[in-house]
Amino acid sequence: MNEIKDLLEKLSNAHGISGHEGVVRAIVEEEIHPYVDEVSTDKLGNLIATKKGEAPSIMLAAHMDEIGLMVKYVDNDGFIKFVKVGGWFDQTLLNQRVIFHTEKGITTGVIGSKPPHVMKEEDKKKVVNADDMFIDVGAKNKKDAQKLGIVEGTSITIDREFRHMANDMVTGKAFDNRAGLVMLIEALKRTDADVTVHAVGTVQEEVGLKGSKTSAFGLNPDVAIATDVTIAGDHPGIEKKDSAIEIGKGPSITVLDGSGRGLITSEPILKWLKETAKRKKISYQLDVSSGGTTDATAIQLTKAGIPSGTISLPTRYIHSPVEVISLRDLDRCAELIARAIETVNEYF
Repeated sequence: MNEIKDLLEKLSNAHGISGHEGVVRAIVEEEIHPYVDEVSTDKLGNLIATKKGEAPSIMLAAHMDEIGLMVKYVDNDGFIKFVKVGGWFDQTLLNQRVIFHTEKGITTGVIGSKPPHVMKEEDKKKVVNADDMFIDVGAKNKKDAQKLGIVEGTSITIDREFRHMANDMVTGKAFDNRAGLVMLIEALKRTDADVTVHAVGTVQEEVGLKGSKTSAFGLNPDVAIATDVTIAGDHPGIEKKDSAIEIGKGPSITVLDGSGRGLITSEPILKWLKETAKRKKISYQLDVSSGGTTDATAIQLTKAGIPSGTISLPTRYIHSPVEVISLRDLDRCAELIARAIETVNEYF
């Protein structure tokens, strides 16, 4: 369990928004290299690690990018306006500390807005939108900010670090989907199956499932599993009818997401994953979701169609800087994927 914790901490603390996954990719390549026969990076930036074997071939996909921000422009007073990269809930952004990743190095800033002390009473009751926020880096003016390397297109991430909580719970940024990368790497460590495995760290998932489309097209595997996180419905403010998934009850196997506009998992995939979990005595949950989807949606529509499923980690406060997961759940997710690799030739 300590190895899983250490790997998740390393990946969570790394920074890489969509289109800027290089630091994360380097970590994944270093970690996965001993367990595969070859590693390459394709034209879009996907990391493709292949363990050669017999048919069928299986693709494991975990996206490397995290949601973040990007500089839109710097005003004359040195304050920065930004755009969101990926699906933010605006209220989580206000008053966060952020990191600018410039060609000159790292610069720290804070997200601010008009203080409530000078707001009209009716304005205090309204949610502050991201469009009304700005970032303060301490610059005296626009020229001063530019000297720091802050220009249009500079990527920005949230300044948060991995922390332990009670029991086996941990919190940090970008568990979506650095936890999925942990599952992928750990699964390869735990299996010696003789089938061909393509372990892919995909790019730009948060902005349109882009990396999974191109990598699946190039690999054309017989079957695929995407690893990701899913909404845990076991805390105040959410009802079981919205999400019946709970932390501590093991991996989540997706039946349907995005109300069917995303993934509708085929019966052979569900049978394979559920029967493998039962045979190996791994507790699991079934997820039927109305919102969100994963790389599996893009993979299943590649070429003539690739049977695809998703194994997800129950996670609280997704798309925030303080996501919460259970390390025990993460361990069981990796275990299910490893055992599924070993049974895939019985089903496909």
